[in-house]
Amino acid sequence: MKIALITAFSCVAKVHQQTLERLFGQEIELQRYSYDNGNISERIEADVYLISIYQIYLNVRKCIPENAKTIIINNTITEEQYQQVAALPAGMTVLLVNYSVEMTMDTISLFHQLGLNHLEFVPCYPGVATLPHLDVAVTPGESHHVPSFVKRVLDIGDRVMDARTIIDIATALGLERLLKEERFVEYFKSIRMSPDSVTFLFDRTNILESQLSSLLDVLDDGIVIIEKSGIVYSGNRKAREVLGLREEFAGMRAVDLIPGIHFEKVLKTSAEVDYTLVKIQSRDVSVKVVPVIAKGEIRGALAIVNTFDEKEKNQQRLRSQLLGKGHRSRYTFDDIVTMDESFLEVKQLARKKAKSDASVLILGETGTGKELFAHAIHNASRRKGWQLVAVNCAALPESLLESELFGYEEGAFTGARKGGKPGLFELAHKGTIFLDEIGEMNLGLQARLLRVLENREVMRIGSDRMIHVDIRIITATNKDLWSLVEEGRFRKDLYYRLNVLPIEIPPLRERRLDILFLLGHLLKTMNLEVEFTDDAKDVFEHYPWHGNIRELKNCAEYLVYLDKRVIEAKDLAPILKRPQPATGAEENTLDKRLESMGPEREHCLFLLECLYANHQQKLRAGRRTLCQSALQQDRFLTEGQIRKLLLQMESHGLVHLTPGRGGTTITQNGIELLQKTNRRPIRTA
Repeated sequence: MKIALITAFSCVAKVHQQTLERLFGQEIELQRYSYDNGNISERIEADVYLISIYQIYLNVRKCIPENAKTIIINNTITEEQYQQVAALPAGMTVLLVNYSVEMTMDTISLFHQLGLNHLEFVPCYPGVATLPHLDVAVTPGESHHVPSFVKRVLDIGDRVMDARTIIDIATALGLERLLKEERFVEYFKSIRMSPDSVTFLFDRTNILESQLSSLLDVLDDGIVIIEKSGIVYSGNRKAREVLGLREEFAGMRAVDLIPGIHFEKVLKTSAEVDYTLVKIQSRDVSVKVVPVIAKGEIRGALAIVNTFDEKEKNQQRLRSQLLGKGHRSRYTFDDIVTMDESFLEVKQLARKKAKSDASVLILGETGTGKELFAHAIHNASRRKGWQLVAVNCAALPESLLESELFGYEEGAFTGARKGGKPGLFELAHKGTIFLDEIGEMNLGLQARLLRVLENREVMRIGSDRMIHVDIRIITATNKDLWSLVEEGRFRKDLYYRLNVLPIEIPPLRERRLDILFLLGHLLKTMNLEVEFTDDAKDVFEHYPWHGNIRELKNCAEYLVYLDKRVIEAKDLAPILKRPQPATGAEENTLDKRLESMGPEREHCLFLLECLYANHQQKLRAGRRTLCQSALQQDRFLTEGQIRKLLLQMESHGLVHLTPGRGGTTITQNGIELLQKTNRRPIRTA
């Protein structure tokens, strides 16, 4: 029997050739074709056409006969490769490197389907726009694409054909009899097999004649094989456990073994029974029944059984992104440490809002810890036993983001994975989905997201079927979403849907007490004990920290690199670049900020004086306190007027308003403006 193996690269063809020759031996004659050896334009004659990816099939189909037996290879990894990746420390962020965006995302998806969700994979492929400088990269044989800054490369080698592909080849060649032989069983045991692949392993295989009992016992699902007569032919150990049986069940009627399932309809019409919940010996059992067809004839049926709770947990474990950030929650509110009273109030507010199922919108500058809050909220909610699916909306191209969020059906677009792919909303079922940088989402995707929020339903690309999802949505942004609404770049209806429970995280420069406290906490986690001179402390406390906690962490890592016991101000110069004093046009800008306020200029300067006095005492001031201070200075300002003035000054970057009772603080711009006008601080009431 002739097999034409067609791949993009000859090195991939060589790996697959070795596998096929080891399994099928003299039964096959193999011809290899690879595009790196030249373009394929001549007609190819073979009994079976084995093609590495769908895109190659589109290119080569003009060279193969119509209605030819064509198989697109599904890949997996071996147990040895799996253990290499599993050995990396949990929580580590690594680059996942492959030769194209499609293959990179396919590999990440495969890893998560196989349970390798203890790592955060960042996609890396030729032409990717931006990449974080990470120390570790994982690649399936594509180490030449690894960036030069990576210190450690874990090259696990090429991926291998999965069990479904091997069985498809045997069926297409009429060699099902070989599947019971030891070399095939050993191969199946040597590779990692996804639990959800069970339905594909046997849908076109004559199981009743292949006698694959030894293979069945290595699967995580319960399998019951039913003859065309409706009599149970065989099953595996897991099926006996699920059904609560101690003895063999071969010879029983299927309807007696699993009541409530219309086996007769399956065996007569080949109609599949989707996952159905039945009660067996006081336990809930999930059952799916698929017909077994060989040579166009129904030969029996396959029942896949699992205890309902276990099946649900397995599905959640397999729902694993994107891209970006992993599908488990790693942080709790105990991981959010602070000495700042206003930040403690934000933390307590978030803890209360975690109990609700309403949407949460987290606002804050970059590096303030928005993702940390999302993890903590999930862990404090009723959904904490399920997965947290995180995706950065700014990290993926628009077209790829849509397919990742909503999933797609087989053949939905060029390069679509065979069998389709569930989207992140489906993966988050029962749990939480965290959409970071939501302000970067385009209007088309915003409309689809709005439908998910309103109906809790998603539709895969290329499908006409709605899928119900039970999810909570947490979003985050460092942008002013309302400004985007006014500019027409963000949907107003979506804004109101997301902004149900808003949480605003103050920047580090407004939490002066936290700067040295958090720095000490970070250094302690790095096992570094240092002392700071007073000048060094002053530098830390007055530095603007535009990168917030992320910048502070970078500084802590720099101090570890210094390897000094006492840190002086001069040691910080290379890492803490202070902004230059405002000159020229910048000074004019500061002047114009107040000029634009017109007759209320004096009131604004007065409020800045009060806030500056509080800043020197590391205090905050509420509107009532400012109102009392105004009366003491014979200024008659109502709380409503003060609120309007503060909002106006906040729009110019002179003050920062904290939600709730957090009060108002003066910003560095406000301090510089006050000093430029030679105004003196006024103590508040």
